[in-house]
Amino acid sequence: MREATTNGIKLVYREEGSEADPLLVLLHGRTADHNNWNGITQHFARRHHVLVPDLRGHGASDHPGSYALTDMADDIAALLAGRRAVVVGHSLGGVVAYVLAARHPELVERLVLEDPAPPLPLTGRAPIEEDDSTGFDWRMVHETEKQFISPDPALAGALGGITAPTLIVSGGPSSHVRSEPLAELIPGAELVTIDAGHLVHENARADFVAAVDRFLP
Repeated sequence: MREATTNGIKLVYREEGSEADPLLVLLHGRTADHNNWNGITQHFARRHHVLVPDLRGHGASDHPGSYALTDMADDIAALLAGRRAVVVGHSLGGVVAYVLAARHPELVERLVLEDPAPPLPLTGRAPIEEDDSTGFDWRMVHETEKQFISPDPALAGALGGITAPTLIVSGGPSSHVRSEPLAELIPGAELVTIDAGHLVHENARADFVAAVDRFLP
């Protein structure tokens, strides 16, 4: 494991593959950490230099108490330090990835979004009840939930400025998330549906990896 000071916080990340290969970043979902990509990391490291951070508020990265999605995206921009990368994000990591691509298009070579919530108001969400789960900051859960329910109205329009080729992997009817509207918000986005629920990369790993491999150059 490595660590870097990015955007004023400590960000811990795993690094695999050769630095001579194209850069690829894997962003985990809410309440997870870099270990959520185990197996996937090694697959992509065969021909990519892979970085797998713990997002702020997760794992061994700092828990600063502030969790604006723009700050989380800027953390990753700082980690990239001017380097272009393929960015793959699941759930919250997917939201961070598309915010990154909208704010820092020069850093994103290609974008893969696995079942993230679109930046559209959500209804019918059950209140979050804390339990004894650890490994993440509960304040992060509450603050990101508020942003999912009432997203910045400007964000949906900002996605129209994404220039990176984009693949959206929907978990299909088995998922509680409807990520399909993103295909209409991001120009030229390709939509693939794998009916495996929200955790596509866990429940249908072979199908997920195959879809991403077909999309990458």
